[in-house]
Amino acid sequence: MKLQSKFEQLVHLYFGDKGASWLQKLPETIYYCERKWDMQVQDPYTLSINYVAPALLTDGTEVVVKICLPGKEFLNELEALQLLGEERIVKLIDFDKDNGILILRKLTPGITLAEVEDDDEACRIAAKVLKTLTMSVPVNTRLPNSLTKEDSLKALIIDNKQGVGPISQETLVKALRTCTYLHQTSKQELLLHGDFHHYNVLTSNEDSWTAIDPKGLIGELELDVIQFLLNKLPSQGVYELTEKRINIFMEELKLDKERLLLWGYCQTVLATSWTIEGNRYDQDFFRMIDIFEQIYEAHFEKRI
Repeated sequence: MKLQSKFEQLVHLYFGDKGASWLQKLPETIYYCERKWDMQVQDPYTLSINYVAPALLTDGTEVVVKICLPGKEFLNELEALQLLGEERIVKLIDFDKDNGILILRKLTPGITLAEVEDDDEACRIAAKVLKTLTMSVPVNTRLPNSLTKEDSLKALIIDNKQGVGPISQETLVKALRTCTYLHQTSKQELLLHGDFHHYNVLTSNEDSWTAIDPKGLIGELELDVIQFLLNKLPSQGVYELTEKRINIFMEELKLDKERLLLWGYCQTVLATSWTIEGNRYDQDFFRMIDIFEQIYEAHFEKRI
């Protein structure tokens, strides 16, 4: 079984030896899926760190098989899918906890929001999906909350006394201070998607859009908008585009602009740090650190 090379590289990068062992067992796991659910698994989609492929049940039903490395992140996604339910997110048909398998409804035609050329329209669609998606925090959930962001920033500072990649120690400290302030002044916490962006919103028919791949996170709604703002960026005019997007989300979702910009700064520092590999990093993410800071200082006449 030949796997996509980028997929293999990312699994090794993220999961190390556990990932290598999981990749070796992947053909056996796919065969297990075919036997357990009486299905034929087809060629996979373009993969990141999970194996995701369309499949056909013997009764002709089209589904999607998602095979993840078993563990905390898989359990978070499973719980988020169960809590949100098919009214808010893609339908979970079945699962196998021990083997990290999700069987999901296949969204047809499955066009992503990234393919909508009009950026204003894409933002308004995204806001509508988020409005439907977000819900109150359930009782006794095991899902993480946004304090994990603060913990990640603390770890970065401790482990990188001179900064990390292109991110200076001063920026790391500023991001941590801002994140701490946001938690100390937290307003309304909700159950969030946790990884909401253009590629995680798909068409399920001509007029309907549905979110997929929730990470599951407890926090403020302003935080859930940030990953969307980091995607589909042009080479020029990023400041203006970002401000326009923010204004649309504020209008549609009644968000707090100051908190959104502060969360943007913190999350973008983290998002950039997660992409650093040797001398390489996501340059779009990195430049957004300054853009969030610039927009904030333009509107609030104080420094982050």
